[in-house]
Amino acid sequence: MDKSKKRILVAGGAGFIGSHLCKNLLKQNYKVICIDNFLTSDKKNIESLLENANFKLVEHDITKSFDGIDFEELNFIFHLASPASPNHHSLISYHALPLETMFANTIGTLELLKLAKKHNAKFLFTSTSEVYGDPIEHPQSEEYRGNVSTTGPRSVYDESKRFGETLVSYFIREKNLDGRIARVFNTYGPGMLKKDKRMIIEFITQALENKPITIFGDGNQTRSLCYIDDLVNGLTLLMFTENTMGEVVNLGSEDEHSVLGYANLVKKLSGSKSNLEFSESLPVDDPHKRKPDISKAKSLLNWFPKVEIEEGLLKTIEYFKNL
Repeated sequence: MDKSKKRILVAGGAGFIGSHLCKNLLKQNYKVICIDNFLTSDKKNIESLLENANFKLVEHDITKSFDGIDFEELNFIFHLASPASPNHHSLISYHALPLETMFANTIGTLELLKLAKKHNAKFLFTSTSEVYGDPIEHPQSEEYRGNVSTTGPRSVYDESKRFGETLVSYFIREKNLDGRIARVFNTYGPGMLKKDKRMIIEFITQALENKPITIFGDGNQTRSLCYIDDLVNGLTLLMFTENTMGEVVNLGSEDEHSVLGYANLVKKLSGSKSNLEFSESLPVDDPHKRKPDISKAKSLLNWFPKVEIEEGLLKTIEYFKNL
């Protein structure tokens, strides 16, 4: 495959994961078109790419028709365009952009699927571990159907991603679209937005300022964090590996730690003098455990995370130090 002649559209390409993906694809000599409306992303993430002859930015809302936009030819479409932070720069969890979140994963997914069909392009939908809800099965395999509230505050994200999967599966089954679904678990690394207020961002920010590190609940709830470089490698392998049409694949780290463990590790690696401060309440529908079964990714893609948690956290801490 002559990569220099292949054109890739990355929807949500200015976001945290999307911008890292764009940079990775350009390094592989692909031509990259980034679509973004900058609702929750930051143009600074892609500023360094704007002078690259193989990179093009199109400001567009994916929930609107693509008619009138000349893409010439598209060979691959990565769909990463969705508000994803539980805060979206608001103090009210998952409430700041509820309609925008639902529309991006449903109407936006449909518009991108139609575009993929028009160009006969391969398609990858980035779903989420949130489709498993507060899981009863642990670790979570792709066959697990989840424990998700359809009416809770997180449902605007969880359920729209689930319906996005349904749309993609319909196009694969009924319209012979060459599509696949990545269920992305917690990911971290340089380029995360401070105002997103994700767990690891908050821990690092508080630690660097020697402020109390805030832990919701008793801190015994668990998470597994995947470094951004590993995740991007997983996404590209899932897209470019032959015979992955119709596959649903978990991408995330098996290295599981408690929230309290992460707080202590960030404190140690940053040399912080912060105290730990516990909040009595957990966010509504907050999962108590979250860890992927990635045996399918290992066998199908020969993929597994390679960056150890301490190495990844040190790089992330250094990034926030330099902001």
